[in-house]
Amino acid sequence: MNQRKTASFFYYKVKKQMKNIVVIGGGFAGLNLIKKLDHRRYRVMLVDRNNFQSFPPLFYQVASSGLAQENIAFPFRRELKKLRNVSYHMGHVKGLDLEARTVTTSYETLSYDRLVIAAGSTNNFFGMEGLPENVFCIKTLAEAAHSRDEILDRLERGALCKDPSRRRELLSFLVVGGGPAGVEIAGALGEMKKYVLPREYPELDPADLRITLIEGTGHLLGAMRPESQEKALRYLRELMVDVRLDTMMKGYADKHVTFADGHTEYWETLVWTAGVMGEPIPGLPKECLGHGGRIVVDEYNRMKGYEESVCAIGDIALMTTEKYPKGHPQMAQPAIQQARLLARNLNSGEWKEKFRYRDKGSMATVGKNRAVADLPRMSFGGMMAWMAWMFIHLMSLLGMRNKLSVLLNWTWNYFTYSTSLRLLMRPTKFPLRRHWGD
Repeated sequence: MNQRKTASFFYYKVKKQMKNIVVIGGGFAGLNLIKKLDHRRYRVMLVDRNNFQSFPPLFYQVASSGLAQENIAFPFRRELKKLRNVSYHMGHVKGLDLEARTVTTSYETLSYDRLVIAAGSTNNFFGMEGLPENVFCIKTLAEAAHSRDEILDRLERGALCKDPSRRRELLSFLVVGGGPAGVEIAGALGEMKKYVLPREYPELDPADLRITLIEGTGHLLGAMRPESQEKALRYLRELMVDVRLDTMMKGYADKHVTFADGHTEYWETLVWTAGVMGEPIPGLPKECLGHGGRIVVDEYNRMKGYEESVCAIGDIALMTTEKYPKGHPQMAQPAIQQARLLARNLNSGEWKEKFRYRDKGSMATVGKNRAVADLPRMSFGGMMAWMAWMFIHLMSLLGMRNKLSVLLNWTWNYFTYSTSLRLLMRPTKFPLRRHWGD
């Protein structure tokens, strides 16, 4: 009996001495940090507006009906149940009190000993009015699904339209931004035009479907090597995508795009992939924010001015170095590496290791058998790059069920270009979900 009491007292004492860590955001950075933390030392609370982790590199496939949302999403609670002293809290962050060390969400207020902000990034519209309300994005899983529904809606309405001029308007798609997301969604739309329309939409002439990608600089995939950029451009043109380089957009109103040279054009559907910025967090001091709304951190990922209590990792963190004067790339690998390093430092109780990004390369896919890859010592494209891209992304998904579902979808689509996922789901209007509001 005495031994049992002693053990209970010891357990209570340990629990009382545990530090509270609140992690905002369960993306690549947040979830990797939580998994690597010492759960005997820290009590971890994850705050995220969604109750699942999703896989942003494949959002474009949801938007183009290649994959279903559930194929690339995994519930937090199912993943976190394996970990001790970790809890999930759904909610939007409404405010931070850095002095009182509290986080206020839509539903509760949480206290912390250390706060880790891993909220990621959101769309950057560069101050252009009306864009958030009128363009389609693929930055979140919900946005990708919404974009898919609108793309299918345009195809169905185009198939019914008897006026040739109006039909060409309905089937006009403009992708803004020549980074990986823009290249990938433009390539997916190009594959639909080249392979899907002739089989599934006999009422439509593929020539009526206009897909244009504009990029403000003189090349696509600005972070990749010139040979990869040229291959990506060639692949897009093979898929009948009109690529316009050195083309800047200045505004979008009433479905008319105004370009930098002053001329305007009609585009029924505009897909925006042109830029990202740090996710706004209410309560952060302005002096802690840098370029692109990202949080300025030191080489240990500690927020400037609040080194003892606040850290930031992933897309939202701005760590400037000689090699990366504008911060590290807002991609999965820097986020994962920062999360794992921060966990090691927190577990040791000392700030021993400084962050040094190890660039493992980058990839982008344009379509079946069309991809480009830049590795530290070589670049390649075509089918080999496409297979490598598929393997890496498949292995990065959470859950064996998701891996098998995606593999089955990709295999089926490879041989048939047919999918059962081109379903147009219109949400019901009522009852209103005001308690989900921001």
